[in-house]
Amino acid sequence: MKTDAAFTRQIRAHKTSRRIDLRTRGRSHGSITRLVSPGDIGDLIKPFVFLDYFDTDPATAPKFGFHPHSGIATLTLILSGQAFYKETTGREGVIDTGGVEWMRASSGVWHTGGMFGKERIKGFQLWVAMPPELELAEPRSQYLGASEFHFSGPARVIAGEYGGVKSIVESPPGVTYLDVRLKAGERWRFEPPKGHDVAWIASHQGTVRTAEQVSMGEAVVFEESHQAIEFEALTDAGFILGSAIKHPYDLVTGHYSVHTNAESLRIGEKNIADIGRRLHNQGVLTARG
Repeated sequence: MKTDAAFTRQIRAHKTSRRIDLRTRGRSHGSITRLVSPGDIGDLIKPFVFLDYFDTDPATAPKFGFHPHSGIATLTLILSGQAFYKETTGREGVIDTGGVEWMRASSGVWHTGGMFGKERIKGFQLWVAMPPELELAEPRSQYLGASEFHFSGPARVIAGEYGGVKSIVESPPGVTYLDVRLKAGERWRFEPPKGHDVAWIASHQGTVRTAEQVSMGEAVVFEESHQAIEFEALTDAGFILGSAIKHPYDLVTGHYSVHTNAESLRIGEKNIADIGRRLHNQGVLTARG
């Protein structure tokens, strides 16, 4: 009996790729889709604890006022369009297509940002939980243009290191974050860095096949393993991929904060409350929140 070649490839991929343990399309709030939160999927894929996808026209985009964070770092990847930022460290500016904001809130920061210019904006914002030695450190931020990132094959290395390419984003050890683009019919094999047992992707274009098909708008979590993941693009496709050594600490959460223990959360929330009072006294905030 003659076996169809495509079916054979599918069976082979199913046998060699890591199993998908969870898939989601998240919860949409207008132009923003919440794919991961600390209280649900974030606990499975920590240190990645929060993920939003945004796709909106600047004229109708939601407005984000000043708001606080502590404990975590935010990593914003602009796939297309422009975004502006301003934070209480004194940094402000505009991020263009392909650019990245890395803001390690740690001991406490307030910031604001939003869509800029006239081009439709698409991208992801990710929260990364910090280890104890960084969760109350001095805040640090980086605002980087597209040209400051380099490729390992079809994967642009946004954070961490992959395939001999190291990002200049000052992320903690044991974290890799990739921006992957594949042409229809192209195959790619992701080999996790040493010790990495957490892996997930979120698709923003087309359809790829791993052990199963993953289409635009989906996020999937792979089984915890050190096994490689095989990808085949069924159409032109784009997705982000996160891989890490699993964060071994509990997620102790406030409204804007994620820490490893209750005392660190108390200190972080006190710090951001102090900053908020200062902003209010300066007239930057008309109401707390």
